[in-house]
Formats: sequence, C-alpha cells, structure tokens
Amino acid sequence: MAELATIARPYAEALFRVAQSGNLAAWSDLVSEMAQVAALPEVQNFANNPKLSDQQISDTFLSLLKSKVTPEAKNFVAMLVQNGRLALLPEIGAQFHALKNAEEGAADAIVTSAFELSDAQLKDLVAVLEKKFGCKLKPTVTVDKALIGGVRVVVGDEVLDTSVRAKLQRMHAALAP
Repeated sequence: MAELATIARPYAEALFRVAQSGNLAAWSDLVSEMAQVAALPEVQNFANNPKLSDQQISDTFLSLLKSKVTPEAKNFVAMLVQNGRLALLPEIGAQFHALKNAEEGAADAIVTSAFELSDAQLKDLVAVLEKKFGCKLKPTVTVDKALIGGVRVVVGDEVLDTSVRAKLQRMHAALAP
C-alpha cells in the first residue's frame, strides 16, 4: 500500500493545485466519483485490456462519469491511462481529499453508533469531538448494533471507543488470567 501511496502522491498534488485555481468543491466531487468508478473491478479489467487503445479506455472511462468533465479532467484521465496508472485513482482520490481537508482545517470522522443518531444528537456529538480533536469534523455515521451502546469514532489514525462492547472487552482483558 505504501508504494501505491508514494506513486499516487504527485498525481494527487498536481490535481489539487489545478483544483485550487477553480471550483474546489466541484473538483472534489468529480475526483471522488472518478475514484469510485476506477475502483470497480469491471473498469480495472477493461483498462488492462491490451487490445484497446488508450483513447478508447479514456473515452469509455469518462463516459461512465455522471459529473460534468472539464478539459483538465479529460487531460488528467488521458495521462493516467497513457501511463498505465488509472488503477491509482482511488488512492489519488483519498490523497486529494486529505489535501482538501488539510487546507480547510478539517478532518473526516467515522462515527459508528449502536443506534440511529438524531440530527440534534449528532450535532452535539460533533461539537464535543471538534473540541477534543481541535479541528472541524466531517462526520460519516454508520450503525453497528454489535456495539451494544455508545459510539466509536475514528479521526485519521486516532480512535475514540466509548462503546459498551469496548468496555466489556477491556474488563475481560483485565479479569482474564
């Protein structure tokens, strides 16, 4: 994985510089969509077909996107295809998103709750977490009934686990011989 990240970094940084000169939000949406499409196994198999020309692969890939594709994006995809790097798009997308968050002073927060959170509960939770982590958080909420109660929050490489399951596991580890 580290090798893919290293190869993808210059592409993500170059794409981010282009996006900064335009509409960063629109670019972010486009890059996310391109990353999702490029991650599909069917697309990867198609892109690796030696019988197809680079132009055919680029045109087909771009036709799969729902977003409006700018000339810069077309050139970017053509360059990736030409260099055999279309499969890097998911990693490029992740790094692009990280660069965008860093510029905005924000971070992604993956919140896993034992129960569905209301909008008010999520707003209160995010406010507390933003104070704890010292940055603006963009939460993504999922429900996992196996947590029994509480929440588990992942921000970058930090994990805050206040779930009942985690507490039970800690108690078990402390009591087990």
